[in-house]
Amino acid sequence: MLAVPREAAYAVNMSLTDPFAVYVHWPFCLSKCPYCDFNSHVRHGGYDEARYVRAVEAELAAVAQRAPGRTVSTIFFGGGTPSLMQPASVQAILDAIAKNWSVARDVEVTLEANPTSVEATRFRGYRTAGVNRVSLGVQALDDAALKELGRLHSAQEALDAVAVARSIFERYSFDLIYARPRQTPEAWAAELRRAIAEAAEHLSLYQLTIEPGTPFFGLHKAGKLVIPDDDLGRDLYDLTQHICDAAGLPAYEISNHARPGAECRHNLVYWRGHDYAGVGPGAHGRLTIDGRRVATETEKRPESWLMRVEASGSGLIVDEKLTSGETADEYLLMGLRLAEGIEPARFERLAGRSLDPKRVSILRDEGAVETTADGRLRVTQSGFPVLDAVVADLAA
Repeated sequence: MLAVPREAAYAVNMSLTDPFAVYVHWPFCLSKCPYCDFNSHVRHGGYDEARYVRAVEAELAAVAQRAPGRTVSTIFFGGGTPSLMQPASVQAILDAIAKNWSVARDVEVTLEANPTSVEATRFRGYRTAGVNRVSLGVQALDDAALKELGRLHSAQEALDAVAVARSIFERYSFDLIYARPRQTPEAWAAELRRAIAEAAEHLSLYQLTIEPGTPFFGLHKAGKLVIPDDDLGRDLYDLTQHICDAAGLPAYEISNHARPGAECRHNLVYWRGHDYAGVGPGAHGRLTIDGRRVATETEKRPESWLMRVEASGSGLIVDEKLTSGETADEYLLMGLRLAEGIEPARFERLAGRSLDPKRVSILRDEGAVETTADGRLRVTQSGFPVLDAVVADLAA
């Protein structure tokens, strides 16, 4: 009998009824924030919006040929600044998604927006197009901090945009950045409580990180930008959890807080290891094709992506079949970000091996992980600040 290579036998069990998401990346911004390492670009000379929309439509058709028969459960317009798009462009892209796949009746359609007065006036047009959830990049409720972060809006403009979103959309969220230069626990507590008073159901709260290649990185390296040290950062994190828990907005993911049932369903697709199509410049995707998990990535630079799509129908530069180990490690990495944790049995099916019981036991004794009554493995509240180390230990 011939031995079957392990990877040849590897397959991902995917059902056409599993959640399936579509991510659309709109890469353009009015300005580049000094902390941002996302794939965003400023084009002072403008760009041909209709041409880019046609390219997104073409790329959606190409992805649908590879992953047919799916029902889209969530759609997310990310960036960049998707709220620079005209509502008609959003409508055209949503129509293209519906042309290529079935769309669930309760589909969640999120659009990221900057809270400026100009973009807020477009919200009603987005709602008419089919957007039913917005995520606002507020980032701070302090004018001096907003200026230092390179944001173009004031705190009052942000609150005004939140009010507009509240009047138009049933669901909305906004982001804040904390552990900023010179920020004290007292100041952050007051700012967070003010934000919670404006938030209906969801907040995304991120500690400021210094990313290589950003202006903040150079300033930090030169000693001109000082952020809270690890101890103060931990205090700010713990304070965040305490205040949000008390307000009924517990963390369902390490940086995301929601009232029960109000979690961002699109992001849960990523964190739970389901399939998603990524279109637009620099978009990533994960698709199950012929029983194999495939990682996709498109060209980052908008003009180069556009030429690729117009020449071949796709901007793909990465189209890689993942090994069983890579698939399992991604499930571990993403799933342990969630308060609900992971299913060890699913990890074992993907990896062809179980998690090392000795490592799990040590982490449990240290208070970093715990096993729930239904057998899930999850990171504890005290383990989340060292999540990367926990994941690395379990994946070893």
